[in-house]
Amino acid sequence: MQQTVQLQPAQAYQAPRFTVYQHRQIDKIEQLDKLPEHLRFEMKVVANVFPFRVNNFVIEELIDWHKVPNDPVFQLTFPQRGMLDDESYEQMATLLKSEHTPEEVFNLATEIRHKLNPHPAGQMEKNVPEYDGERVEGIQHKYKETVLFFPSQGQYCHSYCTFCFRWAQFVGKATRFNNNDEDLLHNYLAEHKEVTDLLMTGGDPMVMRTVKLRKYLETLKEPRFDHIKTIRIGTKSLTFWPFRYVTDPDAKELLILIKELVDAGKHVSIMAHINHKQELRTDITKEAIRLIRKTGAQIRTQAPLLNNINTDPLMWSEMWKEQTQMGMIPYYMFIERDTGAKRYFELPLYKTWEIFREAYKNVSGVSRTVRGPSMSAGPGKVEVSGVTEIHGEKVFALRFIQARNPDWVQRPFFAKFDENAMWLNDLKPAFGEEKFFWEDEYNTM
Repeated sequence: MQQTVQLQPAQAYQAPRFTVYQHRQIDKIEQLDKLPEHLRFEMKVVANVFPFRVNNFVIEELIDWHKVPNDPVFQLTFPQRGMLDDESYEQMATLLKSEHTPEEVFNLATEIRHKLNPHPAGQMEKNVPEYDGERVEGIQHKYKETVLFFPSQGQYCHSYCTFCFRWAQFVGKATRFNNNDEDLLHNYLAEHKEVTDLLMTGGDPMVMRTVKLRKYLETLKEPRFDHIKTIRIGTKSLTFWPFRYVTDPDAKELLILIKELVDAGKHVSIMAHINHKQELRTDITKEAIRLIRKTGAQIRTQAPLLNNINTDPLMWSEMWKEQTQMGMIPYYMFIERDTGAKRYFELPLYKTWEIFREAYKNVSGVSRTVRGPSMSAGPGKVEVSGVTEIHGEKVFALRFIQARNPDWVQRPFFAKFDENAMWLNDLKPAFGEEKFFWEDEYNTM
C-alpha cells in the first residue's frame, strides 16, 4: 500500500535570526576558536584581499566542524591560505603584523587585486551595451538573446563563496557593476526585440526585499514585453538562506510574485548555485524547493568544478541524482574562471573532462540535462567535449555551447593536448592551424 508523504507546512519552521560575519568579525565566530592560531591568522590575511561574508545558518547547519579545515562548505566560504600567491600573502601578512592604518591595508589589497584579472572574459570591454549613445552600466548583453541585469540592491550575498568569479563586485565601489534604474532596464528590453531571456544576477538578487524585486520584474507582464519569454534569477539562497522562501517576512510575497510571472506566461527559472551535495541536507532547503516548484517556476542547478571542494565524480553523480529526485534540473558544470583565487581552485582541462565524464556516465538520462565542463570565456561558453587522438595527434575536442556569434555554436574545433592547460587562453590550435576559426572575428568585436 502506497503511503502519502506529508510535508510540514511552511509555518512549522522556525527561522533563526540572520547573523552575518565579515572579515573584521572573524574573531567573533566561536567555532574558529578550536582551530590553530596560524590558520586563523591566515584567514585574516586572505580576507583583507578577497571578500569574506558568512552567515550563521551556513556555520551551524552546513559545515561539519569536525572535518574542518577540509570540510567542503568550510572551504567554500572561509578564506584559505592558498588563495593568494606567496608574494602577495607575505606582503599582506607583514603589514598586518606591523603597525598599520586601514588605508594602508586597503591600498595594498587594491594593488594585489589589480593583478588578479578582476573582470574576466571581456565583461567591461565587450559586454556592456549602449543606450541613447551611452554605456549602460549594470547591464551586460553578451549573447544576442540574453540580457544580464545587476540590480544595485542585490550586489551582495547571504554568504560569499571563496571561488566566486564576481568577487570584484564586493570589494569596493570602484569595481562594482550595478544599476537601480528600472526604467532604463525596461526601455532597453523594449527596444531589443531579439532578447528573449532576462537574467537577474549579482551578487544575489534574492537578498533584495520582494518590493524591490517586483519593481524590476512586474512590468515585464505588459504586452510590450511579450518577446521576453524567460526570467532567470541567479541565486545561492536556496542552500545558504532558504528561509528567504519559507519564513522571511516577505517570503509569501516573493512566491506570489514568481507565480504571477508564471501565470502571465513567463518561464521563470531559479538558477540555483549548489556546489556540493552537503548543501542539500537541511529540511528547510527541501521546503524552499517545494514551495518554489509549487509556483510553477523551475529550478536549474549549476556549479563550477573546484579543486579542494568537489573533485569527487561520485559526489557529482549523487548530487545530480538527488537534485533530479527533488524536482530540480542539473544544468551546468563550469570550469573555474581565470580570475581571483583561481590558483587554489582550478584544475587542468583534461582533468575536468575526466571528472565530468566519470560523473556523467553514472546517472540516467533524466539527469543528463547537465552540460559541461564549460568555460565561460570571452568568445562564449566553450565545452571540453573530450580528449582524443586524430591522425596520430592527441587533441582536445571543443565546441561552443553559447557564443557571441550564434553561428559559432555547435561547430567543433580542436586544440593541441596540453596537460597543463587550465583555460581557453592556454590552448593552441591543432593540426598545424595558426588560429581557431573564431579568433579573427572575436578580436574585432
